[in-house]
Amino acid sequence: MGSLSARTSDTATRVGVSSAPEIHRLRLYHTHTNERLEIVYRKGDKYVPSAIEELEHFLRDHRTGTVHHFDPRLFDLLSDLTASVGDPDAEIDVVCGYRTPWSNAFLRSRSKAVAQHSLHMQAMAIDIRMPGVQTAKLRDAALQLHRGGVGYYRSNDFIHVDVGRVRRW
Repeated sequence: MGSLSARTSDTATRVGVSSAPEIHRLRLYHTHTNERLEIVYRKGDKYVPSAIEELEHFLRDHRTGTVHHFDPRLFDLLSDLTASVGDPDAEIDVVCGYRTPWSNAFLRSRSKAVAQHSLHMQAMAIDIRMPGVQTAKLRDAALQLHRGGVGYYRSNDFIHVDVGRVRRW
């Protein structure tokens, strides 16, 4: 019995001490461009610069093609959100990433739900849904993370998440 305990303890020690950094991955589908991206964007506490550039291009303003530098905390939020709904490898449908001021004004002229100073224009926000996850459940998971703004658009079946101040609508 003593040797079993020692072996278990030794195994636990070896498992607990890992030299490999934690991998952070995103799987995305863009609903407007029909593009897909599966990418490791962070290893341990280090962002992968080429992956961040690829994500920024993927999340470009689909109306103008303009690419903007994103706050990488948004990518961490998406990664944590997939984990919090129980499927860290889930694909996220992107409805809207970065918006130029022109695109924001265009959308604002058609909907009162578009903020004049939207964080989409600072590349700090994203509108998403997850196939197989009820949008209300996704909203609740985002709210529990307390990492920024969360908007719920039930009739359009998506949520807005951002890394600005914590708020909800």
